[in-house]
Amino acid sequence: MAVNNLNMKVRSAPRRKSRIPGTLKYYGQSVNGRIVDISVSGLALDLSAPFGASVGSPVRIESEELGVLEGIVKWSHSGRLGIQFRPNTNASAQVAAYFRFFHQDVNPVLRR
Repeated sequence: MAVNNLNMKVRSAPRRKSRIPGTLKYYGQSVNGRIVDISVSGLALDLSAPFGASVGSPVRIESEELGVLEGIVKWSHSGRLGIQFRPNTNASAQVAAYFRFFHQDVNPVLRR
């Protein structure tokens, strides 16, 4: 993990912009969202509604394009979550396969 200018740990793996719809699940909660950037080590997800998972919480992302990904909430800010994939799952392999066969680069419509 690298550190940014706010002294926050950030992904060191190259990120790719995306617009992949998905559903974030945490125990009994479920909220729709959109994956806005993704790498082989994690992703950032914009949520459509408030969500109660805190930093360190295990979550599950279900997406038609990517399948089921498991990870841990690394940060939360203004309706966006940063998720780090669990190393003992096949999430990295799923994302690598997605990049190899399906991903098309997108430019963001709105900037934060």
